[in-house]
Amino acid sequence: QVQLVESGGGLVQPGGSLRLSCAASVRITSIYVMGWYRQAPGKQRELVATITSVGTTTYADSVKGRFTISRDNAKNTVFLQMNSLKPEDTADYYCKAERFITTWLNYWGQGTQVTVSS
Repeated sequence: QVQLVESGGGLVQPGGSLRLSCAASVRITSIYVMGWYRQAPGKQRELVATITSVGTTTYADSVKGRFTISRDNAKNTVFLQMNSLKPEDTADYYCKAERFITTWLNYWGQGTQVTVSS
């Protein structure tokens, strides 16, 4: 099983930056895909960005060019650098891991809150 712990959320003004971290309890080289999702009040959870074990990345159109997902294999940690933040980025952000052991399994962190407001 995999435990995930997110950190780095907080309150920031529009145009500001934050970096979120997701620390895993296993070597992230053993995880096929890690990603960030977000959920705003009254809305469905949506995909923000993903990174595979070989470094391939994907981004939602709404964050492309502003957010960057990366990883540090030595620290078993995935990051989400968020620049040029907008009020519509306000949400709870969750880390997800997808892993294959005879079948595909997924794990979620507890979430970290991001609020973008003046």
